[in-house]
Amino acid sequence: MSAEEDYDQRLGRYIVKTYGDESVRAFVPPPLPPNPPVRMEALQRLLEQANQSLGRLDGLASALPNLSLFIYAYVRKEAVLSSQIEGTQSSLSDLLLFENGEAPGVPLHDVLEVSNYVAALNHGLDRLRGGFPLSLRLIREIHGVLLSKGWGSDKQPGEFRQSQNWIGGTRPGTAAFVPPPPDLVPDCMNALELFLHEERADLPLLLKAGLIHVQFETIHPFLDGNGRLGRLLITFLLCAAGVLREPILYLSLYFKQHRSTYYDLLDRVRTKGDWKAWLDFFLTGVRDTAEQAADAAHRILAVFAEHRRKIEALGRPAPSVLRVFEYLQQHPILSIPAAAGSIGISAPTVAKSVEHMRQLGILREITGRQRHRLFVYEAYVAILNEGTEAMG
Repeated sequence: MSAEEDYDQRLGRYIVKTYGDESVRAFVPPPLPPNPPVRMEALQRLLEQANQSLGRLDGLASALPNLSLFIYAYVRKEAVLSSQIEGTQSSLSDLLLFENGEAPGVPLHDVLEVSNYVAALNHGLDRLRGGFPLSLRLIREIHGVLLSKGWGSDKQPGEFRQSQNWIGGTRPGTAAFVPPPPDLVPDCMNALELFLHEERADLPLLLKAGLIHVQFETIHPFLDGNGRLGRLLITFLLCAAGVLREPILYLSLYFKQHRSTYYDLLDRVRTKGDWKAWLDFFLTGVRDTAEQAADAAHRILAVFAEHRRKIEALGRPAPSVLRVFEYLQQHPILSIPAAAGSIGISAPTVAKSVEHMRQLGILREITGRQRHRLFVYEAYVAILNEGTEAMG
């Protein structure tokens, strides 16, 4: 059998549908795994590197003195990045302001979308930790949370689509890609769920995650939110399988930085059956992202340690300032009343502690107001903000 014939078996089929006065070719992918299989030997070196980087990140996370802090920060960074890919202009600071009850600097719908992403991620992880399987039911639940408020809340949250969608263009006839017709979505997703639960010794989990991501994006089972949910699925798969103990790997920054390559490679899978090129890209992303996350964690810990030393050198005020500093690590944009209520010390004591940290260069006031002031932990937020600059 020729290489061309091999690839033909990996290609899907087109179904011609009529919408208005246009005939449209909707693409239906073949079920996973690819047939013929992806040649493992060509991916072995990258797979080993990705697994090693992932293992180091997972080990670092378990050694962190405050893992919940790291997760808090990374979940929010991922939410911003994944939503930016879909066109929102919300920044990490906008999200933190919104969570503080402050008006963000972008339309409320944008920051609601990011906030929904945080809620959807947390909902999925809570369900997995409670023993619920990663399944179509859970995927629909997560989608329901993802589109619960703001943009998309009128696009059948939690339900597979019952009408045709498309990618690019203003209608199916001018689209760059038309996913399966709505009547075939249940069959496509049921086949994906079977593959999701199939245990295969010949298919390492990272490769399985890469295959599932493409298949989900190709089926595009929802009217809205497919891109965000498809990226979330990668993290859910790794956590559900125990490869990651905590949700600390997110590929949205990598996909954002290589956006055109990402879309080109999805298209190559659909048009040429070229899974290897996609999996090369995917494994490189896992390796590089895990290394960057570990590096960021080390730098965050170094910043915290340096500032703790400065606070301890204050002498008598140090204990109170340290309590506010611990709170600040969970809330890098701080308001004095909220901090006082959460920590359980008086607002004047928090205000004095904040002033000490401001003089030490740890905090900066960002409102310019005399009342209802907000303070930002600049060095920490600067690390978190890396890569979250607005899309061009």
